[in-house]
Amino acid sequence: MNRLDFQGLFAALSSPHMIVDHDCSFVAVNEAYETATNHSRELLLGRNLFDVFPNEGEPGRRLRNSIESVFATGKRDVIAYIHYEIPRPGNPGEFDDRYWSAVHSPLFDKDGKVIFVLQNTADVTELVRLREAAALPFRLDLGEMELIQRAQEAEAAYKATLSASADFRRLFQQAPGLIAVMHGPDHFLTFVNDAFGKLVGGRDLIGMPLREALPDLESQGFFEMLSSVYSSGEAWRGEDVPLVLGATSSSLQRNLFVDLSFSPIRDAAGGIVGILMQGGDKTEAVRAKRRHRLMVDELNHRVKNTLATVQSIARQSFRSANAPESVKASFEARIVALSDAHNLLSRRYWEAVDLSVLLAQELSDLPSERVRLVGRAVDLNPKSAIAFAMIFHELATNASQYGAFASSEGELSVEWREEQSADGPKLVLEWIESGASAKPAMPASGFGATLLSRLVEGELSGHLRIEVRPDGVMCYIDVPAVMLEPGADAVVN
Repeated sequence: MNRLDFQGLFAALSSPHMIVDHDCSFVAVNEAYETATNHSRELLLGRNLFDVFPNEGEPGRRLRNSIESVFATGKRDVIAYIHYEIPRPGNPGEFDDRYWSAVHSPLFDKDGKVIFVLQNTADVTELVRLREAAALPFRLDLGEMELIQRAQEAEAAYKATLSASADFRRLFQQAPGLIAVMHGPDHFLTFVNDAFGKLVGGRDLIGMPLREALPDLESQGFFEMLSSVYSSGEAWRGEDVPLVLGATSSSLQRNLFVDLSFSPIRDAAGGIVGILMQGGDKTEAVRAKRRHRLMVDELNHRVKNTLATVQSIARQSFRSANAPESVKASFEARIVALSDAHNLLSRRYWEAVDLSVLLAQELSDLPSERVRLVGRAVDLNPKSAIAFAMIFHELATNASQYGAFASSEGELSVEWREEQSADGPKLVLEWIESGASAKPAMPASGFGATLLSRLVEGELSGHLRIEVRPDGVMCYIDVPAVMLEPGADAVVN
C-alpha cells in the first residue's frame, strides 16, 4: 500500500493553509495561501507573521490571542470574522482591504505538546461586501409598489448570495455573536444569523426593512444611529446598550443589554450600500454586575452602621471610664480613617485602589505644598488597601502632633518603588519627615507603634523600621508584592 505524501497533500490543498511556531514565525505555507495573501513562500518562511502582516489594532490582537490560545490550551480556536488589511508587496504603505475567517488547530509532538499551529484561512471579502446586493437598481421615487419591489430584490439578492457562498454563510449563521446585514437607506435585512434570530424571538426578518421587522425598537435611538452610519460612512460601537423588545405587548416585554457595532458596507466604487451589524447579548452580565453592585452597597451600608455602632459604644465606654479627650479623639480618628478606606474601595467595587490615591486621601489635611509624593502606579487589593490606610493615618497623625507638621517649617517626602529580593519582588516605601523645629517624638511603645507593627508585619507580612532623627521621623516599610495582588487574602482578618 502506498503511503500518503502529507507534504504533497498539504501543498495541494485548495484552501489557504499555513503553519507557525511558538514565535509566530512561518514554518510552512501552501500555494493557496500564497495566492490568497499575494505573498510568495520566499517572502514568508522564517519570518514573523506580524512582521509580514502588521496590525497594531484590535484585529492584530485578536489574531495573536487566538494563536496563543491554541498553544496554551491545545484546543482549536475559530475566528469567524476579522477585518485584516494585507500589505501589497513592492508597494510600501499600500494595503488591500480584506475580510477573513480563520481556524487555528494545534499540531502535537510525540509527547503530546503543541509545537505548531495550523491555520486554515478563508477570504470572505466578497461575502461581506455583498457585491450582488450592491448592484440592485433601486429607484428614488416613492410608493407602495417600490417598497414591494425593493423587498423582492433584496430577498433575491440574499438567495443568490447564499447559494454562491453556502459554506461561509453557514459559518456566519452558526456564529455565537449577533450578525445581521442590511441593505439600502431603509435597511432591508438580507442576512441574519441564528443568534440574532433567537434574540428577537425567531421572527421572519429576511427581505423586510428593519423598522417594519422590529417596530418595537422605535424611539430607542436604534434606527437613528443606523441612518447616521449609513449617511456619514463612520462606524459606530456601543457597549451595554439598553434595548426593549416586545414593547407593544407589556406582558412579553424584555429588557436587554447588548454590545453593538455598525459598520458601513461599500461597493467597488466606495459608495455605501449597506450596514454590517455585529454584537453580543450582555444581558446576564449586566444584571450580574448590578446584583454585585447592590450587594456591595448593602455590605458598605452594614459596615458603616457597624462602625457607627462601635463609635457610639466607645464614646459611652470612654465617658464612663473618664478617659482623656485625647484618647477619645484618637480612637474616633482611627474609625473615620477606616471608614474612609471602605468608602474608597466601595467606589471601585472592592477591586483595587492605587496607592497614590490612598495616600492623597489620608494626607488631605496636611499642607500640600509641603508634601512630596514620588512613585509609580501600584494597585492595592482590599486587604492591603485598608492596612495601608491605617498605616498612613497613624504616620500622618504623628507628623501633625509631634513631627514635621507640628511646626510651620517641616516637610514630608513619601517615595515608593518595587525592588527585587531573594524572596521575590517587594514594594518598598520610605516616609521621610524633615525640617522639624524641635526633635520629634515617636514612642517606641504605645498603641500607635504597636498598631503599625501589627499592620506591616502581621497583616502584610512585611518589615518595619522607624528612626527618630534630629529634624524628623523616617519610616521604612517593605512588603512582598504578592501580598498586594488580587485574591491575596482579600478579606481583612
